[in-house]
Amino acid sequence: MLPSLRLRRPVLLIVGCGDVGLRVLKLLAGRWRVLALTSTPERVPELRRAGAVPLQGDLDDAASLGRLAGLADAVLHLAPPASEGPTDRRTAHLLAALARSRRLRCLVYASTSGVYGDAGGACFDETRTIAPGTPRALRRVDAELRVRRHGRAHPVRACILRVPGIYALDRPGGDPRERLRRGTPLLAAEDDVYTNHVHADDLARACVAALVRGAPQRVYHASDDAQTTMGEHFDAVADAFGLPRAPRLSRREAAQQLSPMQMSFLSESRRLDNRRLRGELRVRLRYPTPAAAWAEALGPGPAGAGLKPPRPA
Repeated sequence: MLPSLRLRRPVLLIVGCGDVGLRVLKLLAGRWRVLALTSTPERVPELRRAGAVPLQGDLDDAASLGRLAGLADAVLHLAPPASEGPTDRRTAHLLAALARSRRLRCLVYASTSGVYGDAGGACFDETRTIAPGTPRALRRVDAELRVRRHGRAHPVRACILRVPGIYALDRPGGDPRERLRRGTPLLAAEDDVYTNHVHADDLARACVAALVRGAPQRVYHASDDAQTTMGEHFDAVADAFGLPRAPRLSRREAAQQLSPMQMSFLSESRRLDNRRLRGELRVRLRYPTPAAAWAEALGPGPAGAGLKPPRPA
């Protein structure tokens, strides 16, 4: 709990309240009063049903954000940047509105592990120098810098979660079985890259932990414990659910068949050390590896045999 707010429920503003934001809402039910910013009027009933107070505003329209100042004690910023440009105008607009707040004490920004670029498969912690290799990663770096500057200029405890690939069988666009069903190729073993993941439920728990225990100006890897190549990851999914394994291509063949966006995810290899997440934020991962999630989904019996069960919540 935020130290100065022990006598009343703190108010949290979630910016970008999609799948992960809704999971955060479930965790905070009855403990925090949650506001959720949305630019889509059609989402208002859904957010109300989830227990949030919807606020309409558009991060692309700075004038629509004026009333955000003074509403919340903490902000969880989950919204992605726009899809073009060298900077994150959305975060700039949000922070300009929050700068007028005398109430805000905590700001957590969910960034991406893509800010590191290609690490050649190295395993590293949060002290590694960033080296963004794509325009979207550059926009995330811009957002991180803005958030940290805001924390230094105001009495706000600002921290950053660097998030890898988010998955869950019930997450829109986050079910790894869909890639296998489409038959999207992967790289051959000799060309493969290390990839990192986090279950959407564990990411929601990391967000709550950062709101409560995140240190000022601190960066945390919101990643699970697994350190596998992309091919090993999807082979494990295929084997667990009885799906065909994805075809494998050399890097040269993949460059000829896959889109530039798909190739960008096959061009960066890294392994994230998550000791800060587990030690400082005290997050106990329910799904320390994807195999734990598959074991829970399949349940007891032959289908789940050999899969590591999840740790207790």
